[in-house]
Amino acid sequence: MPKKAEQPASFETSLEQLEQIVSRLESGDLPLEEALNEFERGVQLARVGQQKLQQAEQRVQILLSDDKDAELKPFTPEND
Repeated sequence: MPKKAEQPASFETSLEQLEQIVSRLESGDLPLEEALNEFERGVQLARVGQQKLQQAEQRVQILLSDDKDAELKPFTPEND
């Protein structure tokens, strides 16, 4: 049976999870395999967070655009 698609976590939730992973990795108490799994999850969270920040920045740039005659259209994030 295929995995259910996970709902994307909020930026704040992702950041909190990433901070917890960093703390566990810095403790040095994890077995190698578990540390690698945590590192992999941290990289995924960092990438998602970066994407959300880029989307937010793009929305702000659109809103602050100097071109008052620019056509207004709904923002739709790009899916990678």
